[in-house]
Amino acid sequence: MDAPAWERFADVVLAADAAVCRVVQGVPPRDFAGMYVGDEEVDALLATLPGLDGPAPERVAPLRARLEPHVTAARVALHAWVRTGEDGLARACRYAGVRGVAAEVAAVLLAVDLHPQRQRLVAYVQDSVQLPRPTLAWVARVLGDDALRALAPRGPLVRAGLAVVGGEGAWGTRMCGVAPRVAWAARGDDTLDPDVPPGTRLRPAADAGSDAGARGRGAPAPARPPADAPAGAGALLLVHGADPESRRQAAASALPGADLLVAPLPASPDAWGAVVREATLRCAVLVVEVDGRLAREDTEQLDRAPHLALVLASARELPLDCLPARPWREVHVRDGEADDVDWHRRTGGPAPAGVRLTREQLRLVAGPGAAAHPRADDVAAGVRRLAGGHLDGVAARVHARRGWEDLVLPVTPTGQLHDLVARYRQRRTVFGSWGFPAVPSAGVVALFAGPSGTGKTLAAEVVAADLGLDLYKVDLSAVVSKYIGETEKNLERVFSAAASGDMVLFFDEADALFGKRTDVASSHDRYANIEVAYLLQRLEVFDGLVILATNLQGNIDDAFWRRIAVSVTFTAPDEVERRRIWERVFPAAAPVDDVDLDLLARRFKVTGGVIRNAALGAAFAAADEDGSITMARVVRALQRELVKLGHLSVVDPPDAPPDASARRVGG
Repeated sequence: MDAPAWERFADVVLAADAAVCRVVQGVPPRDFAGMYVGDEEVDALLATLPGLDGPAPERVAPLRARLEPHVTAARVALHAWVRTGEDGLARACRYAGVRGVAAEVAAVLLAVDLHPQRQRLVAYVQDSVQLPRPTLAWVARVLGDDALRALAPRGPLVRAGLAVVGGEGAWGTRMCGVAPRVAWAARGDDTLDPDVPPGTRLRPAADAGSDAGARGRGAPAPARPPADAPAGAGALLLVHGADPESRRQAAASALPGADLLVAPLPASPDAWGAVVREATLRCAVLVVEVDGRLAREDTEQLDRAPHLALVLASARELPLDCLPARPWREVHVRDGEADDVDWHRRTGGPAPAGVRLTREQLRLVAGPGAAAHPRADDVAAGVRRLAGGHLDGVAARVHARRGWEDLVLPVTPTGQLHDLVARYRQRRTVFGSWGFPAVPSAGVVALFAGPSGTGKTLAAEVVAADLGLDLYKVDLSAVVSKYIGETEKNLERVFSAAASGDMVLFFDEADALFGKRTDVASSHDRYANIEVAYLLQRLEVFDGLVILATNLQGNIDDAFWRRIAVSVTFTAPDEVERRRIWERVFPAAAPVDDVDLDLLARRFKVTGGVIRNAALGAAFAAADEDGSITMARVVRALQRELVKLGHLSVVDPPDAPPDASARRVGG
């Protein structure tokens, strides 16, 4: 197979220069070249210095005349390859603006780096074994002063990251070469540069609607867009709002037919050089995901690569003073929620009932590949795990296993709970299809108020189960800190994790966090008020479901009431409700023996939590004594629960009649 045009050009140039050097120097290659200077070389060196006579023209001119046609033919072929070549290197040269003499420099540097034999030849023509790569002086002598401009700090080869120039030694002896990634590309390897920031991936143009085509090491390259440079090359597109995946989709839609190289903000000059080089070699749009704002160093790095088609993607608008100096346009992404099209593309089916994810969350849940859609069970498991790991230590997951049949409440609070479920489930319809403004956000905040044991936690579990969401109970001991600012950091961790996965946040004893603000009498009061203000602001923008439970409704700060969508008051159950709770508290497999549920419901005015604890106490006593759950054991368990609550009680002997015991405990 014929050598590429760039390789043929380099070989002809090197051969021609070697022939000239042999004629001029008059000595063959020798061992230890460049390690010493002999007497016979002094005259030759003096003759080459500016202002002194050089080699006799009659010795060089005939040789140059014989070599010139070969060099010219190779140069013409090289330039034609750059203009019309369809391989990756030719396209990258056109994208980077590497044409003319700059392409000649690139061809020679690449060819020398690829073969040790050429490196020996370069050492010969430079008369030093310590200079196996072309130096700046050699480039200027052989290819002309214009070639040096390609290797200048802002030259096309350097700004695109394709060429590297040594940074030590005298200027003329600084060696030049190509970046290793360029050599690998010339050999057909398409692996991402190892210096790119972790998380960098290619989003092929054929995958404009998803990231499922992101390729790993060694994967085949996708079909290139017809243009050598992507749409918007040299310009800047600002994309902000919503979630990262929605921003990527917006960039793909705004720049159709172009590959996107998506990278986190590089943290070092080497990482910047790698992403610029990778985008250039792939003729791709560079999408930099910015968290915050660009530093001055980042802006300067982007200014050094004006050829790139560039997208800056951020959650918020970037300040004007940190933008690169190039024309820009802006796209604001308002809605980041995955719609039916996104779900079908990622999973092959519609969204599960009650599941609401952003496009970024759906990308994580569905996995990296689109060839085989994930199973429904895998999607459900992915949704559960989406944010659970980020909540370890600050919230406990409550497995929502119980349903509406397990909840015994009056008609009014039960209806309010159904309203809460409907409000959360139908947000997409009301705020999306129907156009109601989601002010201040589409999230739902509910308040469950009532005495301990009246079913607040159970109601939260039932709501989560009906919606098909995980319930996370926030651990206040892990969130509230005595150190200034730590409580806010912990709460930000909770809300950020909850925002990355559809779930229910449950704050029990919420008045500890959402309590009334007080007059500032000390620094403690000031920071306590700041915490409450922060919570209010965080609830304003949270799009999920938050349930606040409190025993003391009056302690909740008034400012939270305008944010609360549903308020449910829980009261102690009446006799009918207690009877229903007693019926449900004993499982079908439990050995219940002649327990008078009517008597228990009538005589003991206790809450559902007390009833459950009493039933468990009687069950453990029966199991320990290898007996059944009897009325006597239930009454004794109730006695202990009443003692815990501070009620007066009399402990009866084990053989006391059930009715007598009931009268004495209940009386």
